[in-house]
Amino acid sequence: MRLYEYPPHTPRSPLDAPDPDREREREQEERRRDTELSAEIAHRKKSTNERGIKLTVVLMASRKVLDDPSLDTRLTYIRRQSGLDSRAALFVLSPVSQSELGDFVQSLQQALYEPALEYYTSHSKRVRRKRNRHASQQVPAYPNPLSPLGNTARPLRPEGWTVRYEYKMACFAEFRGEDEVALKHYQDAYETLVIMFGSPVILPPRTKRWAEAKVLADCINVKITKLYLYNNEHALALSHHITHMRKFGDFSRGWGIGEDTFEYWSSMARQHRILAELLEQGTRSTLVIPVHVPVVTSSALANASEKGISLAARGALPGLELDAMRSLGINPSQALQHPGYYYYMAARCTEVRRARFLATLEIEESQGVGSTSPGFANEKKVEHLVIILELYTKAYELFKKYAATSSQDQSLGRLPLWIAYRIAQTYYESGKFNMAVRFFERIAKTYRREQWGSMLKPLLTTWYACAQQLGDMELSVKLLIERLGYDEGIEDADLEGLQDDLLAIFKYRPSSPDEVLVIDHSESQPIFDTSVVFWSPEVKINEPAAFQLTLTAPSNTKIDSLPFKSLEIQFSEGVEPITFTHVNDDSATKLSVRRIDLGDVATREQRTVEANLRWSEGSSVVFTGMISSSIPRTMIITQLRFLMVDGAWKIEIPLDPCRTRSALPPPARWLAAAEPPRFIPVKREEFSSVRVLYPPHSTVISLSHQSPAYLNEEYPITVEITNSDAKELDITMDVLLQPTEIDYAVNTITLDNEQSSAMIKGVVVGRLAPGASVVKTLYLLNTGAIGDRMIDISVQSRSTASASQSENDDDTVSSPGVLDVTDVLRTVSIPTVDPFNFKTNVVYRRPLRQQPGLGDLRTFDKEYWDDADGGEAFISSVFKCEGPWNVKIESFILRKMDHEGAKLLESSIAEGTADDVVSSEYLPGDEFADVCRVSIASGGNRDAGSLPIPGPGEYLITWRRILPDEKHGSTSTSVFPLPSLHPPVDDLVAILDVAPRAKLHQPIPLTLSIRNRHPSRSANVFVQLETDPADAFVVAGLRTGRVPVLLPGGEEKLAWNLIPVECGYVKVPRIRVTNRRSSGNAGGTDAGIDNEGVPVKIVDTRIEQRPGVPITSVQDEDVESENAQPIEESRIASILVLP
Repeated sequence: MRLYEYPPHTPRSPLDAPDPDREREREQEERRRDTELSAEIAHRKKSTNERGIKLTVVLMASRKVLDDPSLDTRLTYIRRQSGLDSRAALFVLSPVSQSELGDFVQSLQQALYEPALEYYTSHSKRVRRKRNRHASQQVPAYPNPLSPLGNTARPLRPEGWTVRYEYKMACFAEFRGEDEVALKHYQDAYETLVIMFGSPVILPPRTKRWAEAKVLADCINVKITKLYLYNNEHALALSHHITHMRKFGDFSRGWGIGEDTFEYWSSMARQHRILAELLEQGTRSTLVIPVHVPVVTSSALANASEKGISLAARGALPGLELDAMRSLGINPSQALQHPGYYYYMAARCTEVRRARFLATLEIEESQGVGSTSPGFANEKKVEHLVIILELYTKAYELFKKYAATSSQDQSLGRLPLWIAYRIAQTYYESGKFNMAVRFFERIAKTYRREQWGSMLKPLLTTWYACAQQLGDMELSVKLLIERLGYDEGIEDADLEGLQDDLLAIFKYRPSSPDEVLVIDHSESQPIFDTSVVFWSPEVKINEPAAFQLTLTAPSNTKIDSLPFKSLEIQFSEGVEPITFTHVNDDSATKLSVRRIDLGDVATREQRTVEANLRWSEGSSVVFTGMISSSIPRTMIITQLRFLMVDGAWKIEIPLDPCRTRSALPPPARWLAAAEPPRFIPVKREEFSSVRVLYPPHSTVISLSHQSPAYLNEEYPITVEITNSDAKELDITMDVLLQPTEIDYAVNTITLDNEQSSAMIKGVVVGRLAPGASVVKTLYLLNTGAIGDRMIDISVQSRSTASASQSENDDDTVSSPGVLDVTDVLRTVSIPTVDPFNFKTNVVYRRPLRQQPGLGDLRTFDKEYWDDADGGEAFISSVFKCEGPWNVKIESFILRKMDHEGAKLLESSIAEGTADDVVSSEYLPGDEFADVCRVSIASGGNRDAGSLPIPGPGEYLITWRRILPDEKHGSTSTSVFPLPSLHPPVDDLVAILDVAPRAKLHQPIPLTLSIRNRHPSRSANVFVQLETDPADAFVVAGLRTGRVPVLLPGGEEKLAWNLIPVECGYVKVPRIRVTNRRSSGNAGGTDAGIDNEGVPVKIVDTRIEQRPGVPITSVQDEDVESENAQPIEESRIASILVLP
C-alpha cells in the first residue's frame, strides 16, 4: 500500500509566509486519507483473522514524506485505527534500488520468522491433539456399503482422519523449515492412504472420495520426492517415485484399469511428467543431477585386487572408495536421470495412451454404440498429438543440453536425433507434413553420414509418405531412388512397389522439365554395388593395364524396368570418358553375370558403346578393358554417371566406382570366365588403381674391398657405377651406416670430404653417358670393438631428358612415386677384426732400498715418492699379428702417462723413437714384445676391494696394411693402454738379500731386512740362525737375538758374512724369524703359540714374483692380462759356488 502524500506547493516568492489555510487543508486531507487506509487495513485484517493468518502491512512512501516530522503521528494513528499489533505489523519503505529492496525483504523475513514459527507451531500442536483424539476413538459401527447412499457423503473413518491430520502436520512442519519432520508425516500419511486403497470396504473404487484420494496420493508422492531431492538423496527420491507408480499400477489392475486402457497410460504419463517438471524446476536453482560414470575402470580394480590392495588402500582420494564400490553396479531404479528422460517417457506413455484410445474409439464406431463413461468423453476432448509434441520437444531440448555437457558418453549425442525422429513422426500423424519434412532432412544427414541404415529405412518411408501428401514430385523421386539402395530388412511387398511407384511418378510432368534432376548418393547407400579391379598394381609407360568394372544390382529389389538411357564412365585426368547407350537385349538380361569388353581405351578420344543397361535381381555386369598412359601417373575410375530418361523426366545419378551396400565390403575378385562365372581373388589392398611408372634404368654397381677390416683403420670400399642404359643418367648416391649392437663401437664413414657416423645423403656423382663408368671410394673407420658392420649403398639414377622435360611441362606429375628415377640398393657386410692381439703379464716386487722412518723429514716433501707399500711392477707386453693381412709397422712407442698413483721407470723401448727391430713387415702370427718397470706409490690400496691403479702409459703402434699388389694402405694408429695395477700389501715381512754366485773361500754378505708395514701394530721380532755341520758355509754373525720393537713403518737390517767351503749349488743356512706379539693381538690363537711366536715369512729378492690382488669390481676389458704364477715366498734359492 502507498501512504498518501499531499501535492507540493511552490510559493511565488521565497519571502512569502506559510499559508495557514493551506496547512489546515493538508492536515484534513491527510487525516481523511489515513482513515480510509486504516479502514481498508482493518477489513483485510478481519478476513485474515478468520483464516488464522497474521497480517503485516508495508507502506510505500517518498523520501520527502519520510523526512516529515508528522510521519510518526500518522503511523501511530493508522496502527490504532486499523487494530494492528505493535510488533512487526507495520513497515514503511521508500522507493529504493533492487539490491536495497532485497535487503529489506530479507530483513522483513527475519522480523516475521519468529511470529510465523510460533503460529505454525501452535497449529501443529492443535492438529496433533485432534489426531490423537481421533486415534483413541473406536471404529464407528455404521454400515459401509460399496456404493454411496444417494448424495449423502459418508463420514470419514479414523484412517481418513489420520491422513488428514498427518498431511496438515507435514505442511506446517514444511512451512517451519523442518524438512525431516515433514517427510516423516508425509510418509505416514502415504502409508495410511495405501492401506485405505488396499481395502474396497474402506475406500470403494470409482467414488468421488476415491478419486480425491488418488489425487492426494499423487500430491503426497510429489512432496516426498521433493523433500528427498532437497537433501540430495537422488536414489531415494527416484526409488520412492517408481515404487509409487508400480504400487498404484497394481491397484489400477484390480480396479479394472490395466495396461489395455487409456486411463492407465494417462496416469503413467502424468507421473513421469510430474517428476520431469519437478527436476526441471530443481535444476534451475541448486539441484545437481548425478552423472553415472565409473570413477575407476574395471581393469584398474581387477589389477588392484590381483595385487592384494584393499579398497581402503585404493581410496586415497576423498570418496574414491565409495565411488569405486558404486561403479561396480548401479540399480536402474535408483539412478536418477536428467528431466529430459522423464519427459521422453511421458511422451511414450502418451503415445500408448493415444493408441489405446483409438482402439477403444474404433470398437465404439464399429459397434455403433456410444460409451457413457465420463472418462471416455473427456478423453475425446484431449489433443493427444499436441501433448506428445510438447513432451517430445521438451525432452529434445533437455537431451541436447545434457548431451553437450556430458561429452564422456558418445551415445547421448544420438539420443536427441531419435527424439527428433519421434517429433517428425508425430508431425506426420498430426498432418503437419511440412514440419515433418524439415525434421527428416536434418536427421537424415546424420544417419547417412554415420551409416545407420536400420534407422534410416523407416525414416525414408515416412518421409516419402509426407512428400506424397505435399505433392512434391522431385522429392518423391529422390526418396524412391534412395530407398532402392536399402533392400535389406524391408518386407518384399514394400520393395516390389518401389519401382512401380517410381514409374508412376514419371507419368506426371516435372516442375522443371528443362533441368536435369541430379540425385547425389555420396553419403547414402547406392543402387548398385560397384567395384573396380586392376590386374596389376604397376605398369610401365605405354604398357596396357587391364581393368574390370563390376555393377551388381540389388538382390531383393526389382529395377529391371527402370529407364536407364546411358552410363558414363569417367577416368582420371588425361583419359576421356566412355559412354554406354542402352539397347534392348532380352537374352542378355537373363544372365546372372554379363561381360562387356571395351578393348583399348583411348586417352584422347571419347567413345560411345552400345550395351544393355537393364539389370535383373542380383545380376552383375562386368565392363573389361585395357588402358595405358604415355606419362607417369596414377590411373583410376573417378565416377559413374547414370542418366535415366522417361518422358519429360531427366534424372542423373552419379555413383562412386568403389561402393557397396553391405557393412563389410566383399573381397576383390577378377572375372576369369563368364559362362559359367569363375572368379580369381585379388589379394592386395590397393586394387582399385594402377600406377604408371618409368621403366627402370640399367645401371651396374660393383663393390670391391679387401675384408676383413682392421680396427682403427680407414678401410677403403671401392664403388664402381656403370651406365648400361641407352640414355644419359644423372647419378647421386646415399650411404647409410646401420647401427650396431656392439658395445663401445664407434664407426665413421667418409665419402668425398663428407664424414658422418650414420648417413651421408645426396652425394652428387655426376652425369654418365651411355657406357661410361665412375669410381668412388668409401672409407670406413671402425673403433671400439670387433664385429660386423653393415653398410647400405643407395644409387639413384635419373634421366637428364626427363628432368628437363618435367621442369618445362606443367602437366607432368612430379610426385616421387612417378619420377623417372631408379634406386638401386646394395648392402655390404664388413667383418672387423683386431690387427694385434695384446697380452700382458704383471708381477710385483718389493722395493730393496731402505725405507725412511716415521720421523724422516724427507717424507714431508711434496716431490717425495713413497713406494714402500706399492713397490714395483714389471709388465711384460706381447703383441701378436692376428689379422690375415701383412702389416708394416712404422713406429712402436710407449708414451708415458705418469700420475700420482704410478710412474714409468724404464722400458725396453725408448719413448718417441722407433726401434729398427720392431719397425718392419710382419706376417700373420708374428709377435713382438716389450717389458717395462713401474713404480707404484703407497696409497689406499690395502683393501682388496679398492679400485685398481690406472696404468702410467700406453703403447702407440703406427702401421699400414700391405695390400695384395704390394701397395701399402693408409696409415693407422692403434693404442694399447698399460693394464691397471693392484699390488699386494704386507704386514710384517723379512727380505733376504744375497748374491746368487760366490767363489770358494771368499766371503759374501747376506742381509736380512725386517719391515713392519702394518699401519697400527708394532712387532716384537726374534731372529735365529740355525747352523748345521753339513752346511756349505761358515757363518760369521748373530746366531740368536731379539730385534728392537718395530713400530708401524719401521725397518731393521741384520747382516752376516758367509764363507763357502763347497762348490756347486749350495743352500743358505736356515734363518727363523718369529713375532711374539702378533698372535695375541690378532685374537683367536691359543696361548701356547704366544710363547713361541708366529713365524714371519722370509722373501728372497732373487726369486721374488708376486701376483696382483684379484679384481672383481673393475676389469680391464681392452687388455688381456695374465697374472704371474705365485712362488712360495718362504723358499730360499741356492747359491752357485764356483772354484
